[in-house]
Amino acid sequence: MSSFVRILSISAMLVSLASCGNSFDDDVTRVAFIGTSDDIATNGVRLAPAGQHLRSATAEGLVALNAIGEVVPALAERWIVTEDGLSYIFRLRNSKWEDGTAITSQNALQSIEQNLAQLQGTSLGVDLEIISDIRAMTGRVIEFRLKSPMPQFLQLIAQPELGLRRGGVGKGPMIAEREDDTIILSVLPPEQRGQSTQEDWQDDFRQIRIFSLPAQAAADRFEAGEADAVFSGNLLNLPVAETGPLSSGTLRLDGVFGLFGLRFTNSNGLLDDAPLREAVAMGIDRTTLLQAFNLGGWSPTTRIVPAELPNNPVVPTERWTDMTFEERRAEAKRRVIAWRAQNLSVEAQLSLSLPDSPGSDILFSELVSDFDDIGILLERAEAGQRADIVLVDTLARYADKRWFLNQFNCALERGLCSPEADALVLDAISAANPATTAQLLAEAEEELLASQAYIPIGAPVRWSLIRGGVDGFAENSWGLHPLFPMASRPN
Repeated sequence: MSSFVRILSISAMLVSLASCGNSFDDDVTRVAFIGTSDDIATNGVRLAPAGQHLRSATAEGLVALNAIGEVVPALAERWIVTEDGLSYIFRLRNSKWEDGTAITSQNALQSIEQNLAQLQGTSLGVDLEIISDIRAMTGRVIEFRLKSPMPQFLQLIAQPELGLRRGGVGKGPMIAEREDDTIILSVLPPEQRGQSTQEDWQDDFRQIRIFSLPAQAAADRFEAGEADAVFSGNLLNLPVAETGPLSSGTLRLDGVFGLFGLRFTNSNGLLDDAPLREAVAMGIDRTTLLQAFNLGGWSPTTRIVPAELPNNPVVPTERWTDMTFEERRAEAKRRVIAWRAQNLSVEAQLSLSLPDSPGSDILFSELVSDFDDIGILLERAEAGQRADIVLVDTLARYADKRWFLNQFNCALERGLCSPEADALVLDAISAANPATTAQLLAEAEEELLASQAYIPIGAPVRWSLIRGGVDGFAENSWGLHPLFPMASRPN
């Protein structure tokens, strides 16, 4: 967890009593996601945060993530991992699909294979290339064979997009009913959740009503007492949430892993040469870039893979440590001046695409100043216009270098990339031992950095608003907050 999250979490505890008097419907928990009404969808493979949360609530996978981000049983009641780490064997719980058909290894495998086919061409699909084979064994047993050991494999297959469905319908633990632009989630009976029959079980649960709104509208609903939680806040919409001491009882921040930075979409003109792209990266003052957002303790980085990633055997130092920032900026300016001297008829000008969010103007203003200091005019691209630079703000799915590197895989066609880095990642998948894998992935990061395809800035920011009386919510490293635990009534 990053230090600014710890600071705000402590403040939240100190003033949490201030939020206890807020009105709360004991029968319904109302959750607003920041986005659009189209985000409340569970079909497809590129789901918005609202769709991810809804999919995980209505279509369990073999395993799931709990409120604190740990892997827990779901459709698989237990599993074993072979000593070599190459085989994961799951035993499905004794349960039925919505149409009454028994869940077997055969029909579960069909759903898994359908998910894998749909995910081809996505970054998650690239992650899943670690799988060499999936077998339906006797009865309710499924085996996954991997190309090489992956300690984070369970977390990978716990992702919402891998929820199992039959005929488009998942297996709980909740069922969804649409009401205009709102989804109402109700908990399934215990026997449909793989548990024994219980009397009066409904008394233990509330319904959950979810809807998706623009950031300011979601915050206004919360302020008016018409929403009990607001999810999927990020840095660029943080200004709509009060960050002062009176609000810290409800503002919750996740110390997440992921990517927050700028990616080059082309190598035209000024961006034709890697040293010039590096000059842009060198000229950004990461220590002051986000000061206007009042995020005390947020740590910038010049690396793609964060140094604090768990179980990271190769932890390289930050880049350009042999230079002060003033020296870096002077070197960046020198390179731009040299380019302009050779390209007198071309402006040293770049365009940046940012979403329409309250914090975009703040971030853009800071970047304009940094770019100007090295002699580059930065303009903001109009909506729909192809820009030279795009913002990357995405959450990691699992704690492994491979996730970070796969985001820049050339097959995804998202911008500049490094075929050499992709080849090293591919070699790492079939490496003979963990030490070789770690070394190959470290080399892949260096290749990707050398290509200057991406400017790392720091970790993403994710925030939520939580009203007193809502149980089942906890900060975690993945920014996913399962809805089922939030349906439980407080004891």
